[in-house]
Amino acid sequence: MLRRLSYLALTNVFGFMRLLPMSDTDKDVEILALRHQLAVLQRQIDRPRVAPPERALLADLLHRLPRPMLRQLHLIVAPDTVLRWHRNVLRHRHAQASRPNRPGRPPTVHSIRVLVLRLARENPSWGYRRIHGELVALGIQVAASTVWEILHANGIEPAPEREHQTWAAFLRSQAHAILAADFLETRTLTGARLYVFVVIEHATRRVRVLGATAHPTATWTTQLARNLVMDLHDAGTRVKYLIRDRDSRYTAAFDAVFHTEGIAIVKTGIRVPRMNAIMERWVRSCRAELLDRTLIINQANLLHALCEYETFYNEHRPHRTLRAAAPLRPLPQQMTERHRLDHLDIRRRDRLGGILHEYQHAA
Repeated sequence: MLRRLSYLALTNVFGFMRLLPMSDTDKDVEILALRHQLAVLQRQIDRPRVAPPERALLADLLHRLPRPMLRQLHLIVAPDTVLRWHRNVLRHRHAQASRPNRPGRPPTVHSIRVLVLRLARENPSWGYRRIHGELVALGIQVAASTVWEILHANGIEPAPEREHQTWAAFLRSQAHAILAADFLETRTLTGARLYVFVVIEHATRRVRVLGATAHPTATWTTQLARNLVMDLHDAGTRVKYLIRDRDSRYTAAFDAVFHTEGIAIVKTGIRVPRMNAIMERWVRSCRAELLDRTLIINQANLLHALCEYETFYNEHRPHRTLRAAAPLRPLPQQMTERHRLDHLDIRRRDRLGGILHEYQHAA
């Protein structure tokens, strides 16, 4: 505020110097023009916002004028408001002058402030009293009012208003039990249309390409559902929800396979692809990295290409959600030896004739 007030004072000094060579007639004309502009703006703006430095400057400039003249001015605020601002400025000056020169209570240690914010972030249902109790249990002596001030200064609302859970937090906590499915449509070199059925696990981002066909019948989709359930049992994966769209290819028999395993079907809204965003993102990656860069001859060629891409996606391709790890391969230990960093020997492995590249250290 002090810097802003100094800037405003300096600009007004230069403005006053500009008025010195002007005649009284020019000043009167300028005043009338400014009054007219101000009247136009007052009809358009109900309650203008005035910053504290601007309030102090207006109060200092106008407090010497008599009240009758002050009421005749075309101001953006009421004259009583200007007078109230001036009283507040004087009150603040007197308070600063009467306050003794003492350091006061020392500020809270930065590490304690960080810990308070961490406890509030990790425990939305904790109020400042509960956080204060946790600090006391850790042997950290701090007042409960200090905890409240830290939370208030960082814009953290009280516990009842923080207790509601966001969609991002809900999906992260339930991701291990969510499976998403979708049909991917592509065309061969001869123009034939093929349909690919794909599922993805939300937690691990593992992809399973279950099959491709030109005629996705009810029997075919039901058999793929049985194959998927068996794969989940073999992998030891527990799923509670399957997200799919409202495509007519998903029949009642398809849903019955999952219902018998205790898996609930969650249908997305009509024309709302964001409700199945993770699956849609994989479809985009598959098109951009594979299907848009190769020519598919027939169904066998499509299945071979998708099998290679599935292996590449699950075992090598880095994912931001997994902190650059692959779904089925954790990150290796970070290289810290200087001699290894100075002599890197990285080999490239090509998949599908060079469409996909994998890089790894030489053996």
